Amino acid sequence: MKNTALTDVHIDLGAKMVPFAGYNMPVQYEGVNAEHETVRNAVGVFDVSHMGEFFLRGEKALDLIQKVTTNDASKLTIGKAQYSCMPNEKGGIIDDLIIYKMAENEYLLVVNASNIEKDWEWISSQNVFGVDMENVSDNYSLLAIQGPKAVEAMQSLTDTDLSAIPFYSFETGTFAGVNDIIISATGYTGSGGFEIYCKNEDAGKVWDKVFEAGADFGIKPIGLAARDTLRLEMGYCLYGNDIDDSTSPIEAGLGWITKFTKDFVNAEALKEQKENGVSRKLVAFELTEKGIPRQGYLIADETGKTIGNVTSGTMSPSLGKGIGMGYVPVALASPGSTVHIQIRKKAVPATVVKLPFYKK
Repeated sequence: MKNTALTDVHIDLGAKMVPFAGYNMPVQYEGVNAEHETVRNAVGVFDVSHMGEFFLRGEKALDLIQKVTTNDASKLTIGKAQYSCMPNEKGGIIDDLIIYKMAENEYLLVVNASNIEKDWEWISSQNVFGVDMENVSDNYSLLAIQGPKAVEAMQSLTDTDLSAIPFYSFETGTFAGVNDIIISATGYTGSGGFEIYCKNEDAGKVWDKVFEAGADFGIKPIGLAARDTLRLEMGYCLYGNDIDDSTSPIEAGLGWITKFTKDFVNAEALKEQKENGVSRKLVAFELTEKGIPRQGYLIADETGKTIGNVTSGTMSPSLGKGIGMGYVPVALASPGSTVHIQIRKKAVPATVVKLPFYKK
């Protein structure tokens, strides 16, 4: 199992450590609900250094990205980032990712930890353009500093105006006394903040400076469990739960990042889905009675017939009710529809709702 550059720091802080995507990761420190509330109301720091980073460079770098991803990366300008996904040839999703345009003919792709090897092999297999590819996943650390007080708490660490970085944009500059830091605003929590990409050898110094600067703002370390409840309240997909090799971006509600103004892997089949419709859709639901939906629980219709499975579910700390997502037939995918979640021996009613669950 791999460690991040900060694993010993988490252990010293008393974090509960668990294996996640091949890494030894902190799942919680003081408790999921307390950590969740810290991010919603103040500022918290996640070590997400397990994520993968690939640099693609060369005159044809954009051509390769356009081929393997669904979104239109030609729209990117330097300093902008884009959410996208990589389709496979069978209608499913290899991974979702964020693409950063670092310079002309240079891009940074940030991929999920569990898919680093799979993604690298896939992109390499499609690289008929002679693009220079570099996998720097083992060299970089990534801190997500999230919450409404993140900008104010961290501004003393950099000359970059953090409040001026729009959503899905980034700057490269000095942060916590370290040069060439990527400061991006692509948060996964819905509570504002930004991410810090630095070299592993600088991670300890950056972490310490971040906590010094944030001390007066109630800053705390946050584990992966709260990251999951925060992203689920926003309805953000998690690879391996809500999207995978068998779910299409159209089924998953990711039509907005699937642009048919260009050619890409399996574009024809996905375009047909968009035009002719799909038989199932990923929906969000809230329980109308007590209960906690969990991944894998069965979803049934009014008659008790199984129609799907919960892909993500939890007790929402912000809303105080059970929430989740799952694929159901299109006939039951409209907001207001009633489905039933099989929790142990009871079929608990739930209402299909529009995302996000959490509204500021």
